[in-house]
Amino acid sequence: MKSNMTKAVFLDRDGTINPDKNYLYRIEDWEFIPGSVEGMKLLFDKDYKLVIVTNQAGIGKGYYRKEDMEKLHNYVISLLKEKNIEIAGIYFCPHDPAENCNCRKPGTAMTEQSIRELNINISESYCVGDKTCDIKMGKDTGCKTILVKTGKGGQDGEYKVEPDFIVEDLLEAAKLIVRGGKK
Repeated sequence: MKSNMTKAVFLDRDGTINPDKNYLYRIEDWEFIPGSVEGMKLLFDKDYKLVIVTNQAGIGKGYYRKEDMEKLHNYVISLLKEKNIEIAGIYFCPHDPAENCNCRKPGTAMTEQSIRELNINISESYCVGDKTCDIKMGKDTGCKTILVKTGKGGQDGEYKVEPDFIVEDLLEAAKLIVRGGKK
């Protein structure tokens, strides 16, 4: 009997899809890292659900409102839709790190919620990000992990964790994923 579960790629936002600008929430400040749109298109065309998982401490710190971030995310979704790319979901943690919540990466609450809501087969899924918290979240969730050299490039030193793969950017990560994790 064929499973109706689907494979997914969990994508970090800041530093992976777009340049990491402190507390990005304004549409006019949005830009894509070169190759990130092409990478998402490649994954989407190969039937991977694209799930953005992002820490947004700026909300908890009072720098911007949840509505401001949602406005930006709706804008990004519309830009990607123009390129025939669908985002299955955007999951975010609005908390300040001092709140010690379980949704803030490297916590797995966001990935666990998306697995339930989107019916994801974690054994066929990947997590792509630029920070050690992204890799730790992916490992703790049970998927394969890819560190991109854009953004922090794993140099944040927050967590002692080794990714399954290290690549230049999201496009290279996408090519690796569609090859079945073979370099």
